[in-house]
Amino acid sequence: MTLLDGLALYLRIAALLLPVVACAAVGSFWAWKKKPFPGEFISVLAAHFATPALVFHTLLSTPLSGPALLQAGAATVLGLALAAAMAALALRLMSLPVLALLPAAVLPNAGNLGLPLAQLAFGPEGLAIAVAAFAVTSICQHTVGVWTLTRSSAQRTRMPRGVLYAVAAAVALRAGGWSVPMPVLESARLVGSMTVPLMLLSLGYALVTVSRGSLRQGARLGGIRLVAGTLAGLAVGALLGLPPLAAGVMLLQLAMPVAVASYLYAERLTPHGETTAGGVLVSTLAAVLLAPALLWLAGAKA
Repeated sequence: MTLLDGLALYLRIAALLLPVVACAAVGSFWAWKKKPFPGEFISVLAAHFATPALVFHTLLSTPLSGPALLQAGAATVLGLALAAAMAALALRLMSLPVLALLPAAVLPNAGNLGLPLAQLAFGPEGLAIAVAAFAVTSICQHTVGVWTLTRSSAQRTRMPRGVLYAVAAAVALRAGGWSVPMPVLESARLVGSMTVPLMLLSLGYALVTVSRGSLRQGARLGGIRLVAGTLAGLAVGALLGLPPLAAGVMLLQLAMPVAVASYLYAERLTPHGETTAGGVLVSTLAAVLLAPALLWLAGAKA
């Protein structure tokens, strides 16, 4: 890769990240102005309405066939399980709270960052596989991930069940071969489109108020996410014997930085929201710097 090729790649990645940065900047500006922030309203809106709608629409609109969807889903579940084993060990060795930070260390930003990068590297076919991986990751994020966070606190919080209902409805509709009226599907798309902006607004607000100590711990958390995800992505392709294209997409998806949703839930359910916000910031910046190498590695597998 020449210097000009590398510069062009960075510019394309910067263009992909610009909407993410712009949305988070609105939240940061709000915090800088010391305006009251409706954190509970945003978290409830995202968890109980926007995210279930997003998952429902994604599962019903994905272009993948049933077998391809199952293969991508199985690969994603295996990758997340491998990442969880490595992340739990690393968190314990670093004397960090395992249950409270495990979802952030395991679950990647497979949506607003992973999907455009997969399309950039592999085109429409790669994007379809990435959408399936994102759907599985999103389901795990809002079910197993939330359940893990509720176990980390002495104060038990009821897990949002909206995503479970959305998944059950979408799977039943796909299995029965039933079509959903277009107004219903479009309603789900519109409500679901609020998910990422709401999460980014909350993240931007948190980044302005994060303490230096939390940022140091967040850097360790972000490092665990990137290393465990990359190793898990490499292992999945080898263990399952995935086709080169699928193996490259899975590596790319599993190696993404800490998910913004992890911060949203950690802020609401644990006392470690600032640490998770630091993990999102540090791991995202590191992922941008390392993106050419990661894209080269994923492309080499494809």
